[in-house]
Amino acid sequence: MADYFKMSSEERQSELEQLRKVYQEYQSKQLQLDMSRGKPCTQQLDLSMDMLNPIDYHTETGFDSRNYGVLEGLPETRRFFAELLDVQPEEIIVGGNSSLQMMYYLIDLGCRRGFVDSPRPWSQEETVKFICPVPGYDRHFRVTEYFGFELIRVDMTENGPDMDAVEELVQDPSVKGIWCVPLYSNPDGYVYSDETVRRLAAMKTAAPDFKIIWDDAYCVHHLTDEPQHTLNILQECRKAGNELRPLIQCSTSKITFPGAGVSAVAADEKNVTYILKNMMPMLISYDKMNQLRHVRYLKNKQGVLEHMKKHRAILQPKFELVKETLQRRLTPCGKVAWWTDPKGGYFISLYVEDGCAKRVVELCKQAGVVLTAAGAAYPKEYDPNDHHIRIAPSYPTLEELETASELLTVCVRIAVLEKLMQ
Repeated sequence: MADYFKMSSEERQSELEQLRKVYQEYQSKQLQLDMSRGKPCTQQLDLSMDMLNPIDYHTETGFDSRNYGVLEGLPETRRFFAELLDVQPEEIIVGGNSSLQMMYYLIDLGCRRGFVDSPRPWSQEETVKFICPVPGYDRHFRVTEYFGFELIRVDMTENGPDMDAVEELVQDPSVKGIWCVPLYSNPDGYVYSDETVRRLAAMKTAAPDFKIIWDDAYCVHHLTDEPQHTLNILQECRKAGNELRPLIQCSTSKITFPGAGVSAVAADEKNVTYILKNMMPMLISYDKMNQLRHVRYLKNKQGVLEHMKKHRAILQPKFELVKETLQRRLTPCGKVAWWTDPKGGYFISLYVEDGCAKRVVELCKQAGVVLTAAGAAYPKEYDPNDHHIRIAPSYPTLEELETASELLTVCVRIAVLEKLMQ
């Protein structure tokens, strides 16, 4: 292999013909491999099966968790999440199996009723805008798109969103919030710096009810011996007098069972009281039996961290395999692509030559490997540079992942050569 950007036209043509032959060999294998979403594999799901063993469903106070009541969550479950997120138990609401559902509810609440600090419901504003660091989590964007918000893109850096841009945007009173995945961000795997957290907490916003949706989805999903951490956003906001600003999300979705975990939202007590008051017409309580199962099985933060070591033993080799394959197969070809090196979380961002991402994804699909759609990590699924692909190594086996990664590099090289040959 040689640098594609230094090749002659004849050399590029010869290389492309050779790669197309390799690609056809992959097509003949009739592969059916999936790297499209960050789904735990069967081996990971099996780690938590003991949690389903029968237990006594009476809580520490003698309450029968199988019955109605306790909308805010069982006391032991509130303590569990409070320790995980470094807040007080009274600053926790325990939800259902999905933190995304809770985030949707909070955006809906802002639209219908507003928040404690809202002059009026967001639906009564002429325009509502939300800041979206890109690339980011497609489901976040979809929520605010659904409610008709104008989504404002801000570039992600290795330290979090471009704060100069954010601080300028929040001078507009119609800008009501920002989506954040602070630790091992989806999809880059970046970690918000202390400076970024402090600036988010202290910045002056024209909207009095500006909200930070702080999705701490990967707070315990470490892949190295040096776990990364971020400053406590609630504490930093409180120091700045903006304690009503953050709404923190967390769940056990990728700790135990994605379809049957437990979620929580952490916020200032005033927010908690207000949210619970507005939840009461909707439901009597979430699944307290599941809450109790999780606390009895995981016990506390230390129990979670010990459990996550088992996940790491499964996930880390997969991440290393993908990165090693990209390095070995793409680096000799020149600047055809670059990729992130996450220390935790569930994704690797692959950045290919501008104008090539959709073609790479299409080629992979035609050869039997499904990737997340190019552009999915951007609002309205539009990547203006057509250069980003989110890689999710968790679900395939190591053998499947090796095949998929090798094929992916072939597709990247074909797409880049096709562009250079135009």
